Amino acid sequence: METKKLNLYIVDDNHLVVADLRHYLGNRFGADVEISTFDNGEDCLAVVDKDTHIVILDYYMEGKNGVEVLKSIKAINPETNVIMLSGNEDMAVAVESFRAGAKDFVLKGIGARSKVTKLIYTILTEPLRILTREFGISRYLSIFLLTFVTVGIVVACVYGLTR
Repeated sequence: METKKLNLYIVDDNHLVVADLRHYLGNRFGADVEISTFDNGEDCLAVVDKDTHIVILDYYMEGKNGVEVLKSIKAINPETNVIMLSGNEDMAVAVESFRAGAKDFVLKGIGARSKVTKLIYTILTEPLRILTREFGISRYLSIFLLTFVTVGIVVACVYGLTR
């Protein structure tokens, strides 16, 4: 069975940040992720579709800011995981990002690559995503199966404790 690659977009007007993230994440995730880069939100929005899985999005860019682009991404595909990236420590920016639908907010600097890597790994290994992507099971059947398995584990634990 062939594994489908996840589409990952990096959107930042700082070419050094883009090159660093692309190289680092490409080495880290290899064949699991197809990485595309953009230096503005408008170019990214032109290619966002139902197969867009992850977007790492800078907050401050020329033209539309990151939250405006995030809202547009969510309008096109609500399932896209968007990780906001910013050098601004303003809590209001983070709150605005979460309200618009960001999965997480990462400050640029020391530890940013590590945090982004952990977030992408979490997205890649979500059980629902694995069932739908790897095995081609519908989203609704996947939710049913995961619920069934979870209830079975809980019942087994409770039954084991009462014996």
